Amino acid sequence: MEIAFYLSGLVAVLATLRVITSTNPIHALLYLIVSLLAVAMVFFALGAPFAGALEVIVYAGAIMVLFVFVVMMLNLNEGVAAQERAWLGPRTWLGPVALATVLLLVLITTLWRGDVDLVIEGETLTAKVVGTTLFGPWLIAVELAAMLLLAALVTASHVGRTSSQPSNTRSGES
Repeated sequence: MEIAFYLSGLVAVLATLRVITSTNPIHALLYLIVSLLAVAMVFFALGAPFAGALEVIVYAGAIMVLFVFVVMMLNLNEGVAAQERAWLGPRTWLGPVALATVLLLVLITTLWRGDVDLVIEGETLTAKVVGTTLFGPWLIAVELAAMLLLAALVTASHVGRTSSQPSNTRSGES
């Protein structure tokens, strides 16, 4: 399991560096998803399957849904459609596929071996432990984060709505 931890960590670091250095938002998004999956593999290697599953469901899943919403909100014309067709080439997918393949091989090797002795020592993280921790001593932080996310959602909705509406001024009036 230690090799799974280190390989997953390496993939996470490499994918995150590509997220930061990529100039194309689509490429950055693909590497971000690989990075989030690699962090989930780190959680699995550390013996925290609940945290790993949350990482996949909440972060990688939420990122993909957010991406779909952004694409739907954009005004796509023929030029953008041609650019999207160019992104479907193998060069775009080569890096994320290579890193995801490393993660898949780490997962298969870890499951194949199944040695209990290779598990990194530590306490198993369960849903009860997470709930007790989040809604116990961290309740104020969780509530503040929820309010911050709600405020960001309302602001993004307001900014998106006001910038897309035509202005009400007429050419002859001042």
